[in-house]
Amino acid sequence: MVGKVWEWWRGKKWLVDAFFISPLLVIALPGLGSSGYGIGTGLYLLVNGALLAPLVLRRTFPLTVFALVALISFLQWLGGIEPVPSNMAVLMGLYTVTAGPSFRWGLAAALVTEFGAVLATIRYPVGADAQKYTFAMLTAVVAGVWILGLHMRTRRAYLRSLEERAERLERERDNEVAMAMAAERARIARELHDVVAHNVSVIVVQADGASYAIDSDVARARQALEAISSTGRQALAEMRRLLGVLRENDDAGVYAPQPGVGQLDDLVEQVRASGLPVTFEVDGPPAAMSEGRQLTVFRIVQEALTNTLKHGGRNVTAAVRLRYTEDAVEITIVDDGRGAAASDDGRGHGLVGMRERVGVYGGRVRAEPRAGGGFEVVARIPTGEAA
Repeated sequence: MVGKVWEWWRGKKWLVDAFFISPLLVIALPGLGSSGYGIGTGLYLLVNGALLAPLVLRRTFPLTVFALVALISFLQWLGGIEPVPSNMAVLMGLYTVTAGPSFRWGLAAALVTEFGAVLATIRYPVGADAQKYTFAMLTAVVAGVWILGLHMRTRRAYLRSLEERAERLERERDNEVAMAMAAERARIARELHDVVAHNVSVIVVQADGASYAIDSDVARARQALEAISSTGRQALAEMRRLLGVLRENDDAGVYAPQPGVGQLDDLVEQVRASGLPVTFEVDGPPAAMSEGRQLTVFRIVQEALTNTLKHGGRNVTAAVRLRYTEDAVEITIVDDGRGAAASDDGRGHGLVGMRERVGVYGGRVRAEPRAGGGFEVVARIPTGEAA
């Protein structure tokens, strides 16, 4: 409730300004009916009212209000009317202009106010020594109000810069979040491509085998159908795991970890079950690798064997070899299929995905037809974190 009242109060500039001129009204009230200012009550009210009324709009129209109260004070000086308490309205106008966004207008207002102090000292002498004291005092007051306005102007500029910086940091944070989400979606898209392409290729090969053997070898056809069922369930589970990271506010459970080097044996067995003879060889002691590097090795082998299934042709064989060195792991996948003669529909992104994955870790990959026939994929991934 208090916060709402405060916000309403701050939004009423004229009401706030009227509240701040109330002390001047209190100071001016004792002069009513007094002859201390050498003027009648009616003129006293007119002068004070003319000086105080514009202050209600001093923050809305700061230059206009200052010019108006300065002009009224000058006319008062020309008419020989003694200074009244409401002449301090000039100082309030000076403060408002100086605290505004323009330094030049604040300096000009200070010079005008100082000129008024000079005129007041000349017009209303009170003795030579007292005149010097009065001028010094008025000059000090003008300088103090001007410095106070400059301080407030600097403070407001600093607060505005903090607000702008906070808004800029918030926008940058939102942009970083959006970029991270886009990168994550791109990663999921690559993962889905590898999962779907591989498993669908296995399912297609098994379905073709089952269709050929269903009349002549029922047991073999049943085995192919079981492989299709198993591959489909595996593909569905992996797709659910990948798409699950896109769900918001989902606490259903922890998803399975990403596949790595340890799952290569299962991958090779799955491909063998689909009818593609594959040999798997590991050279050297396995090096400790991060999960990201292991996933990259797994996806490279998976993509290469998937391409062999899709484009290798009949009676094709493949060989997978992992060679660990001191600072890298080398992956070689070769087949004796069609090679350069294989058809390409131009819709695949597997080779591009390989290069992107390997490039993340500073490695390199080469995928091209072999000179004697077949296709070869060779990749080298540094295993050191510094890479």
